[in-house]
Amino acid sequence: MKLNRKTCRIWKARVLKVEKNFCLLLGEFQEDIEHPILGVIRRGTTSYEYFWKNKWFSIFQFHNPDGSFRNFYCNINTPPTFSNKEISYIDLEIDIIVHKNLSYQILDTEEFEKNLHTYPVEIIENAHKAIEEIKNMITSKAFPFNQSL
Repeated sequence: MKLNRKTCRIWKARVLKVEKNFCLLLGEFQEDIEHPILGVIRRGTTSYEYFWKNKWFSIFQFHNPDGSFRNFYCNINTPPTFSNKEISYIDLEIDIIVHKNLSYQILDTEEFEKNLHTYPVEIIENAHKAIEEIKNMITSKAFPFNQSL
């Protein structure tokens, strides 16, 4: 969802693990997707999807159809809600791509900045904290960035 509550993307995934404040899903791309930075994400690419109920981000670990690691894709979003076999959150535009060597690119900050006037202060502050938390997780190789790639 976007801040205006408009649904922007829906997909199916299988639940792999559920804990009190954490959920791990496994999804699979059903069609080729063209991404401006990542290029073509092929049909059959799998996505391990890490969601925390108390975090302002989610992390997707992509593997090519042959099973080889592709990249991480981190989404800055409001803490997700879990209900009715659904996970919902508001996408805050900012994304972080993490490559195999753990170098990363922060994307779409200009989109977020352009819309600052529409966001409550709490969202702005938590989005910035989430970016820093992900950067720290990457550099310290914290879960899930400690997975064998």
